[in-house]
Amino acid sequence: MAKKIKYGIIGASGRLGSEVNNVFNESGHELVFQFDIDGEKLTEKPELLIDCSLPDVFEKSIKYQQEYQCPLIVATTGLSSEQLNKLKELGNNYPVVQSFNYSLGIQVMLKLTEVAYEKLKDWDIEIAETHHRFKKDRPSGTAKMIQDIVKDKVVNPISLRLGNVAGDHTIYFGGLGEVISITHSATSRRTFAEGILRSSEFAIEKEKGFYTFHDVVFGR
Repeated sequence: MAKKIKYGIIGASGRLGSEVNNVFNESGHELVFQFDIDGEKLTEKPELLIDCSLPDVFEKSIKYQQEYQCPLIVATTGLSSEQLNKLKELGNNYPVVQSFNYSLGIQVMLKLTEVAYEKLKDWDIEIAETHHRFKKDRPSGTAKMIQDIVKDKVVNPISLRLGNVAGDHTIYFGGLGEVISITHSATSRRTFAEGILRSSEFAIEKEKGFYTFHDVVFGR
């Protein structure tokens, strides 16, 4: 088993924050700090912080990271370019892992998309994503990651917000005689929590650096 981590969660009572806490507890790690809409609770200085909140809480997350001077895992979607640049700067002094999607399957999907796009650049391309009704940003951060792979083409993702869908993403490649689609469906938020756990155990061993979940999965 990996080293026991005393961790903190920003956005602890949210859908993802709650799932992260469940998965971390199962792995023997200890929640010592939490911050959410009800305020903060501290029992001990955290060795690592996990941000599962919203972009408008970003400055608060940075404040806590600076206060505790520990690795930071960021799972917040909808971050601005300025906020992402701030995380990259933070990586000059601390371990930071940022991703819009901590699913292992999505990382494989992105690899498959790279292979397909290399061979099918002259085909028609469309991207579609569906999430739960409470998700505020659209298109999703994951759709933007897919979009970045095919950036030589102008592809505007189709976004749907329906019920309690954890996350579905599909990229379509259409030729004149055939269509290929690559789809990933998250059936539970647990998959994201497991990726955050993997990233946390990765970051706690680093001295500094800005990393993505791709780096965690495939190495860097």
